[in-house]
Amino acid sequence: MGKMLGLWPKRRSCSEAKITMTMPPRNPATQIERRIESALAPGRIISYKVNFEFVRQLEAVEKQIARMVLTEPGRAAPIYESFLAGCYAKAEEIDDSSGSYGQFIGKLFCGWIRARQAACADPDDTAARLLVWMDNDPYGFCYQLERDAAKALDKAGLAAFEKLIRARFEAAGAAPLAPGQSPRRNLDYQCRRSSEMLRAVYVNQKDVEAYATLCEATELTAQDCHALAKMLVARRKPEDGLSWVERGLTLGKQAPSSSVVGEDLARLKRELLTKLGRGDEATQGAWAEFCKHPSKCSYDDLMKCVPRAEHATWHNKAIDRAMETDLGSVMQLLLETKELERLAELVGQSKDSALEGVSHHTTEPAAKKLQKTRPSIAARLWRAQGMRIINAKKSKYYCAALENFEQARRCYERAGLAADWQCVVNEVRAEHRRKTGFMSGFDEVVAGLDSSKKALVSGTCENVLGNAAG
Repeated sequence: MGKMLGLWPKRRSCSEAKITMTMPPRNPATQIERRIESALAPGRIISYKVNFEFVRQLEAVEKQIARMVLTEPGRAAPIYESFLAGCYAKAEEIDDSSGSYGQFIGKLFCGWIRARQAACADPDDTAARLLVWMDNDPYGFCYQLERDAAKALDKAGLAAFEKLIRARFEAAGAAPLAPGQSPRRNLDYQCRRSSEMLRAVYVNQKDVEAYATLCEATELTAQDCHALAKMLVARRKPEDGLSWVERGLTLGKQAPSSSVVGEDLARLKRELLTKLGRGDEATQGAWAEFCKHPSKCSYDDLMKCVPRAEHATWHNKAIDRAMETDLGSVMQLLLETKELERLAELVGQSKDSALEGVSHHTTEPAAKKLQKTRPSIAARLWRAQGMRIINAKKSKYYCAALENFEQARRCYERAGLAADWQCVVNEVRAEHRRKTGFMSGFDEVVAGLDSSKKALVSGTCENVLGNAAG
């Protein structure tokens, strides 16, 4: 007992207490630096599974630095620099397949820019130091950083950034050309990279003239046409914007890789046609796009162009047209447009083999929607999901298949189709009897599980389905 008492600290005298009370508070910057080091965990390997949680902890530290920018920006900027240096040192110890770590570092750069600006630092120095970082980027964390940096930079900073990049671009463009090649096809990496960065700057400056001049000096793409059209629309010049959209659509047909921007251009064209009082053209364009690719997205685009009084007519026309496409797409469209009766009719007319070929991302929500009103149809959808898994021999998801068959059994019983459920049982036992691990669980589903086993299967399935896809 005496030894234990010896562990207790001695009572401090009043003079010692006064000294403690008068000690200055801890340096907030030092505390944040310790938090940075603790969050980065030097020497610890960060796997893909814990990457998101690791980045979330780093984001919590960054928020603390961002608050310091409001009160002590001169001290916040060096802390951002230390944080960036630590993140680069950590790069060899993290699996960033998701890209979240790289995105976080991009946010750090933007935070550093804002801190420098709040501290009234020289904008030329800020731009120059940012370019040095972007040039010395062994891990690709600064890839397309200019897009976010241009948004973070203020007017003076953006002008300084543009000045340095323009100088690089002009220096690269003055290099001697290779024999027999045009200047547009002989751009070296530095020239191409500088032109990409200038494009990001001009978009944020909304400088249509400078952007168009840059495209003439390099090479015009469909993406450029979309950017120019958006800037002109912001200037309330829809006619000029439409001309760039048309030009971009023409370029997009020549470049198959421009399919994504081609969709954006087509959508923007319809918006501009509607603004210019040419709604019929917009509707016909949206209808042509829907006919090529019937989906919820193209359906929504179509209904945006259609006059409100004609929604019902165009809705029925779109659904009738969608019935001619693949089963999965039309099921998803019927589900999302709440055409449950037509969905049930479609499923009822489809073969089991066809339903098994549809992703569970479509069949599962459809089954949940129909199991109360149309249990016989829902039963077939649950059955299709289970058969899809075991036919593909996806043993990792056999617990999910058991849950699907359990749902199918309940729906068959609710619909009074015990004979149909027995046919499913016979088919599974005949075709998959050698899957002993699965069959033991399936026999329990057929016999009816007690509540504890049902909870166990359901919990296991939830964990597995969290990572399932397709």
